[in-house]
Amino acid sequence: MTRVLIAPDKFKGSLTAAQVGAAVAAGIRQVLPHASTVVVPVADGGDGTVAAALAAGFEAMPGRAAGPTGESVDTMYARRDDLAVVELADVSGLLRLPGGQPAPMTATSRGTGEVIAAAIEAGCRRVVLGVGGSAGTDGGAGLLRALGARLLDADGNEIADGGAALAEMQTLDLTALRERMAGVRLTVASDVDNPLTGPRGAAQIYGPQKGADSAQTATLDAALTHWADIVAATTGHDHRNTAGAGAAGGVGFAAVAILDAALSPGIELILALSDFDNQLKDANLVITGEGTLDAQTLHGKAPAGVAAAARAAGIPVVAVCGRNTLSDNRLQAAGFTATYPLTDLDPNIHHCITNAAPLLTHLATHIAQHHLSAANPHAHQPHRL
Repeated sequence: MTRVLIAPDKFKGSLTAAQVGAAVAAGIRQVLPHASTVVVPVADGGDGTVAAALAAGFEAMPGRAAGPTGESVDTMYARRDDLAVVELADVSGLLRLPGGQPAPMTATSRGTGEVIAAAIEAGCRRVVLGVGGSAGTDGGAGLLRALGARLLDADGNEIADGGAALAEMQTLDLTALRERMAGVRLTVASDVDNPLTGPRGAAQIYGPQKGADSAQTATLDAALTHWADIVAATTGHDHRNTAGAGAAGGVGFAAVAILDAALSPGIELILALSDFDNQLKDANLVITGEGTLDAQTLHGKAPAGVAAAARAAGIPVVAVCGRNTLSDNRLQAAGFTATYPLTDLDPNIHHCITNAAPLLTHLATHIAQHHLSAANPHAHQPHRL
């Protein structure tokens, strides 16, 4: 029996990864009604990370936590045995900003720490934290405070939330945090290799995406530098230049410098949680994808990770996407046999976003015809619509 493994990321602003997979599977079955289609939603550490864990058999653990501007939001983490998967985007992310209004100076990661604290309280001893899509640049200070850290000003008072307030900090007390985190292992899922500070740091590179103007960006970078100085003085180790410290507005820094976390490419963690190597067994074709295939795709994004795993197993991979900006040569070098953008069917981007599901189903019929039909002499050959 023909077996197709469908492992897409979300089409941001259009379809979840599971919805992408369902649309593709429907198209495959239109051409090959008896084919086995297995959908494994994936993510790279940003939004969709918990959904991917749930699809892999984890249990949803709902709760409430502080959003990026302090309002309470409904969120959840995923759990299997003593392992929790926490998604920063779902509690402290840009999508959680009230009315979509940026708060670059005051947005906090506190809610993410509250979710981790809840998981630990429930008995989890291992935590995977996906950190893409953050709304703030607070150096992970909010997350640490939710886990018991005290960040005090010169008068011994707690400083306010947000990155700008770090400039007022004088003392870092980790006593309660150390007690709470004893025996807990944290892994951060991220594809970012930026340091905390400087021209490639969290504020300079990502601050503008979160609403910071040039003056605010400079203020935040200075505040993060002060924060890094105090952390180094408190712990005896300076991690401001560690690759990945700039992830999620500096949450990566807090995780490594204070919580002794390991940093790992998000897609690699998700594939491991999904038991992807076993899913690959006996597959004739792997189909992956995301909303836009571009240069970032080739640097740790989900489709590239799926392609690498499939290529290692000797299984051909094709990609579906909303639009593609990469050349065939670059895609083939990354392991993709072919690419199928929705814009090949309809060049109107708005139409592609609003009609993504039926367009994906139609694309999948072409994939089945060109890559799975035993009668087709061009099966498994590079093809574009």
